[in-house]
Amino acid sequence: MEYNTLRFEKSGGVATITLNRPQAMNTFIEESWWEMEALQGIIESDDEVRAVVIKAAGDKFSAGIDVSLLGKINSNFIMKNLPRIQNVHNRWENLRQPVIAAVQGICFGAATELILSCDIRIASENAVFGIQEVNFGLAPDIGGTQRLTRTVGASQAKRLILACDTINAAEALRIGLVDLVCPPGELQAKAMELAARIASKPPVAVMFGKKAINLAREVSLQSGLMFEQAQSMFCMGTEDKNEAVSAFFEKRKPEFKGK
Repeated sequence: MEYNTLRFEKSGGVATITLNRPQAMNTFIEESWWEMEALQGIIESDDEVRAVVIKAAGDKFSAGIDVSLLGKINSNFIMKNLPRIQNVHNRWENLRQPVIAAVQGICFGAATELILSCDIRIASENAVFGIQEVNFGLAPDIGGTQRLTRTVGASQAKRLILACDTINAAEALRIGLVDLVCPPGELQAKAMELAARIASKPPVAVMFGKKAINLAREVSLQSGLMFEQAQSMFCMGTEDKNEAVSAFFEKRKPEFKGK
């Protein structure tokens, strides 16, 4: 299948999605989300994919939504389509495979909301972040108010959203918006290296680890501990657990099958 706004590749257990409208600063149009939705279905059903990297073509990650859309959409469009668009971001967060965002240049608005739904965010030293919907008489509506607050805290979220402040990679690292910062020339290699390391781990254990961490933000400590008990009982019965233990004692590289 060919895509107009994205590029999809798969290699060594890592799926790569590239925002591919560099001539338009990789801004999002309706088709961007629908193509992303289609790719999510492919990734979800592919047991060979064990990690995902979202990156962008050109020197900018994304300037967010294509501003020309703002003159076309209305409340009826939002009522019909926004839940579906929000669910695209939700699916990255809930995907069994970890998702890594590799960000260079500007990352504004809907793009910041996209990376907030990813599990790990790596930024180039030249990255600049903003979530500037208020400038257009709007408030973030693809999870920005919710995920940014959970990620950096309420007061930092209010500074970025209400004042429309932009911050550089160093500031984003300081407040916890991104997890790693590296020189521009090392960004893609760093993201792929991290994804490959995750892809080499037992898939079931990785899946449960991600689910448990996500749950920690939503449920009580006791509920989270009960989930740990349940997932541990499951993992103890997997072939991959036995393979990991055997490989450790035999001093060889394990071969995990996701079973």
